Parts: sequence; C-alpha cells; structure tokens
Amino acid sequence: MTLIEQRELFEKGKKIYESVKVKFTGVDGYDVYNPSLPFDWKGKTYIFGRIEKRGEWARSWVRLFQRAGKDEWELISNSMTYQLEDPYISFIDEEIVLGGTHVRMKQGKLDTFYGYFYKGKDLHDLVYFTTGPDYMKDIRLVKLDGFRIGVFSRPRGEKIKAQYGSDSIVGFTIINSIEEINAQLVENAHIVDGLFEDDEWGGCNQCYYLDSGMIGVIGHKSYKQIDESGLEILVYMNMSFVFDIEKHEARDIKIIGTRTSYPDGPAKKDTLVDCVFPAGIVMRDDGKVDLYSGIGDVEVGRIVIDYPFEGYGKISKEQ
Repeated sequence: MTLIEQRELFEKGKKIYESVKVKFTGVDGYDVYNPSLPFDWKGKTYIFGRIEKRGEWARSWVRLFQRAGKDEWELISNSMTYQLEDPYISFIDEEIVLGGTHVRMKQGKLDTFYGYFYKGKDLHDLVYFTTGPDYMKDIRLVKLDGFRIGVFSRPRGEKIKAQYGSDSIVGFTIINSIEEINAQLVENAHIVDGLFEDDEWGGCNQCYYLDSGMIGVIGHKSYKQIDESGLEILVYMNMSFVFDIEKHEARDIKIIGTRTSYPDGPAKKDTLVDCVFPAGIVMRDDGKVDLYSGIGDVEVGRIVIDYPFEGYGKISKEQ
C-alpha cells in the first residue's frame, strides 16, 4: 500500500477527540513551531519552542517557555537562547538532554547542518557537549533499562537514496553512557528496514521506553505531491511505530495525524500547507494521549488520540 493510500485510509477512519492550537506569549513578531515535548522539571511544566520570523528561513532560535494555562505557554525572558531548530528533550541519568539542529551558513547560503546536544541538571544552564554527523537531523536518545541508552539516527543523501530508494531512513544502536555518543557512532547505527518505501522519507521525533522492553516511537513520514497548479507540496505526517530491540525491527507502523487533524491555519511557504512535524505524546488521565505537533512551520497544535502503542506495553514511569 502506498503512503498516499495509507493516508486516505487514515483520513476515512481517524479518531481525533480534540483539536486545538497552542498559544505562545512573549515573542511578538515571531512564530513558534516544531517544539519539544512538554515536560515537568522540579515542580513546573516547560516546553522548548523554535522561534523564527515568518519571512525568514534557517534563522531560528530555541527558547524555553513555562506553562501559563491550558494550551498557553509564556516565554521565560531570562532563559538561554540556543541557535537551533526543532528542539527535543530526553532524560538520562537524572540529567536533561536537549537536542536540536544547528544550521551552518556560508556566504548567506546553506552549507550544512548538524545535531547539537546540551545536557545538565540545571534547566537554565545546559552545557553543549557533542555534535552529530554532518548533514543529519533528528537524532534521538532514549533511556533504556540499566545503563543502556538507545540512539536513533537519520542518515540521508545520494548514497542512501541509491541504496534504499528513500531520501532519508532510520538507524538504531545502543550505548552504555551518554559520554559514548559521537558522530561516527551515530553514522554507523544499524539501519531499521521497512519504515519507508521509494521516494518517501522520515525520522524519529520522540522515543519512549515501554515496560515490555520495546521502544515506542513518534515520528514523521513524508512524501512529495504535485497539486493542481503544478506546485510540488512537501507532505509531512505524524506517525508511530514500535521498535523491537532484540529483533531490530519496526512493528505496527501507522499514521496517527495529518494536517487535516489540526485546526486550519497559515503555512510558512506554499510548499508547506500539508506539513505537520510532531513533538511527541503526553499521557492523559483518560488513557488517551495529547499529541503535540508543529503545523505549517508556523504554529503548534495539540490533538487528542488513542494511545498509539496499545498492545505493546505502557510507557515506563522513568520516561
């Protein structure tokens, strides 16, 4: 079944119990989108947001926001400013790890980009500690049992396209200490087969260790589509899958959100009118989950959906 057919099937039977936009204050004149997952830290709830002016590209900053109400977040004015895109967080050995994409320009043009990583026990003073491979976004870490840490990669490029038919794919490896992570290790992560077909691409956005010993992954799955005017649209959708560590295979790969799942709104470019880039899920008291996502590279939305990893275990309490 093609990805377009998978989407059509999802749209016909989707169950979206709530769909709202998320408001950010303290950043007048800037859009906030593609945020981290909301997280609790020392009794308060925070979120990192990507901040950028509507008419600019590859000129983003990441700032810290604190919950100010339901679906409302207020900028912490004295928080650090990170020259990053698309932040994400994980908790490893009682430290918070912040990752994101750092773009390097050359004479005003895109040169390359890297995954940058910061860590520490003081949320307001995280320390930069390592860099991922050249030209790789969406590297994700997840705390496993014992000392183990799972690492998901996202290799891309002409060699990947020629070998796998996909513009980007996903790899996975395990380390025993956060200090082990480096560009070469990530680059050599063993590929996870079966996630993407020809001319598709995607990656992991947030990962959860399940009490079954597997990993639940919220990610994105993408393809290009030509609209009625002949414009090439970049279609990004929310997806989930369960990763079996022992068998090194992905299970239950499915779409869990599309642009139509979220409220209507603008897009940064005409090519991004069908784009949703997930942050991850937060468990609710009713057993369902809040799925947060960037929409149109302009805003943030939240939808309520069924727990996507049903039948494969619950999210570990340590996550």
